[in-house]
Amino acid sequence: MATIDRQTSTLALAHALSAAERGLPVFPLSANKLPALRSPHRAETPPAHCRGACGLPGHGVHDATTDPATVRALFAAAPRATGYGIACGRPPHRLIGIDLDIDTAHGNDSVAALQQLALQHLFTLPPTVTVLTPSGGRHLWLTGPPGVVVPNSASRLAPGIDVRGMGGYLVGPGSVTTHGRYRLAPGTAHLEPAPCPRALLHLLTPPPRPHRHTGRATPDRQGQGLVQFVRAAHEGQRNTRLFWAACRAYEHGFGDALADALTDAALSTGLTEHEARAAIASAARLSTPRDVS
Repeated sequence: MATIDRQTSTLALAHALSAAERGLPVFPLSANKLPALRSPHRAETPPAHCRGACGLPGHGVHDATTDPATVRALFAAAPRATGYGIACGRPPHRLIGIDLDIDTAHGNDSVAALQQLALQHLFTLPPTVTVLTPSGGRHLWLTGPPGVVVPNSASRLAPGIDVRGMGGYLVGPGSVTTHGRYRLAPGTAHLEPAPCPRALLHLLTPPPRPHRHTGRATPDRQGQGLVQFVRAAHEGQRNTRLFWAACRAYEHGFGDALADALTDAALSTGLTEHEARAAIASAARLSTPRDVS
């Protein structure tokens, strides 16, 4: 087990700031590889699906930033942080993490499985940033093109191969966990994350499932309920309620049609139009499936 002390926390911040300088959005992690800051909504019933729209820290990967002052503030609020996470899918790098686990107990060779996929689908893995994990695995860093959303997955490509895409995060090199330290593989520290080969990118972005209309909730009925939910917000929960309602509207396919009504409802609670439109736009970006090209 790695030793966790004040020096470890200081080094974690230093590594996080270095990553942020390279354009990688970061946030503090605890020794168990989970976000180090507690959610500000943990006492709410039902729990808010805020994703940071309230402006407070404590939203995990949604706290990730490249701004040095904000990074320092996040770590100051999490003095027991021993590492940092790197948000995947965000510009400018649009990082894609290929997590190759080692599972000798079950005979899974994820490295060999990825090589087999490369042979089968005719792609070559380029030299890229590689992070060695305490368990003996490795993380390959690749980049994706604009407009393509890579989802997270676990062992979908092959046993032992996990993928970190939009909404996911990688443990950054230099982080210390209860099992040990994450470190850059020799010979890769000078590299930039390489573009994901097109054939591999195709494997990582399965076609969207066809939409099935269930008839359980029409836009009129459910939309009115969402508008009333926003109107009933008190100070301190206005952004959270608006963002949650907008996410639900976009997930059900009528977000654009309901945007003006949600904005009016938010204005009635005291939010400005700019704040309301920004929260709704954020919900649209996070909740609307994007075309895969």
